[in-house]
Formats: sequence, C-alpha cells, structure tokens
Amino acid sequence: MTEADVRDYQVEARSTDTFGRVLVSARDQHLVVDGPVQNGCPGEAITPAEVFLAGVAACGVELLQVIARTENVPLASARVSIRGVLDRSRPVRTDVSLFNSVRLVFTLGGVTPGEAADLVAAFKRR
Repeated sequence: MTEADVRDYQVEARSTDTFGRVLVSARDQHLVVDGPVQNGCPGEAITPAEVFLAGVAACGVELLQVIARTENVPLASARVSIRGVLDRSRPVRTDVSLFNSVRLVFTLGGVTPGEAADLVAAFKRR
C-alpha cells in the first residue's frame, strides 16, 4: 500500500450560540450548517442532509473529471444534480434514519452520448 492509496480525512463540527446551528471545519475551510426547521432549528443555512448530498454530487463531478482525463475523453463540463427523499412515515430501517430514495442526474458537456454513458458507468463502478 502506498501513501496515495490511503486518504485520511478529518472534519470537525461544533455547536454555536444559536440552537441548531453548527460550525463545520475541514482544514482551513469553514461552513455554517443549520438543522431543519422541523427540528426547531433555524433552517437558514444548508442542512446536514444537504451537506451529505452535496458531498456525493461533488464527488461525482470530480470523479467524472478524473475519469475523463484518464481516458482522454474531452469532457468540457459536468453537472450532477442529486435529490434525496427521507420519508419518516415509511422508514427504511427503524434503528437509523436513511433516505428512502436518492436520485442522481448527470449532465455532461463536450462529449458524445456514448462517451457520457461510459463516463457515468465508470463512475458507478468507483
């Protein structure tokens, strides 16, 4: 195993003086996260569920770029839209909160439909 094989990420979250508002830090980057209004939180900033989904979408865009570069595919632009639905009246499991469904939509520019399909398939294998 090489150093490139191991990636060690550390993120911290801490409470603030506002109930339900959290300051998240990763390296020297900071983000305000609010719990949803349904929990009695401000709901003004991005919520934890949205941060999670944003991470998946950002990973998708970044991986598509990496895969395209590796495969010499002329990807000019990539967009990933993601939607997660959590229906508390129909829990997937009773012991943890899980999304009932998550759907990703990929929009790729500068590539043929076949190249786009191959890139998305390669992303799914990662």
